[in-house]
Amino acid sequence: MTSVGGEGIARGQQVMAVRTAVGPSIRLFSGAWLDLSSPETSDFTIEDIAQGLALQCRYAGQCRDFYSVAEHSLLVSDIVSEDPLGALLHDAAEAFLGDVTRPLKQMLPDYRKIESQMQRAILERFGLSLIPNPAIKRADLRVLAAEQHQVMPEGTDEWAKRDGIEPANVTVRFLVPSEAKRRFLARYEMLTAT
Repeated sequence: MTSVGGEGIARGQQVMAVRTAVGPSIRLFSGAWLDLSSPETSDFTIEDIAQGLALQCRYAGQCRDFYSVAEHSLLVSDIVSEDPLGALLHDAAEAFLGDVTRPLKQMLPDYRKIESQMQRAILERFGLSLIPNPAIKRADLRVLAAEQHQVMPEGTDEWAKRDGIEPANVTVRFLVPSEAKRRFLARYEMLTAT
C-alpha cells in the first residue's frame, strides 16, 4: 500500500489530485493544495481562480455554447463602477466548488455554508469587503437577464420582465477558456495596479 497525502491506495489504482490529510483538499493549477474545510489557510492564487472560472460552464452546460463563469464575471465587473474588483470576484468560490445551479443549491443547505466560507476566504485574501454590495447584486441580476436571453432557450429570462430587472447592455462572446482566463487576469491586473 502506498500513501498519498494521508490516504492509502492499493498498487495499480489511479492516483487522484485529492487528499484528506488536513481536511478534504484539492490540488490547484498552481500546485498548491486547497483545504476545502479551511480555505483561509490555503495558498490559492488569482491564477487558480482564473483557471477554475475559465473552465467552468454556466447553467450546468445547458446553454447554446460554452459560456464560462470567468466571462460572466468580466461582464458583471464591466458594468459596476463602484466596486469592479468585488464584481470580478463575486463568483470566485465557483473556481473551486463548481457552478452549482440555483435549484440544486436550494436542496443542499450545507453547500451554501461551504460556498460562503470559501467566498469569505477569497474576499479576505484580496482585501475586499465582506459586506455584500447591492450594486454588485443588481449588476449580477442584470447580466443574468441579458445572458439568459442570449444563451438559453426562449423564455428563460421571463423572470426578469416579471421582476422589473432591466437586462444589461452586454454581449456574450462565448470566449474559449484560454481567452476568458487571459482577459480575467488582465482585468484583475488593471484593477489592482498601483
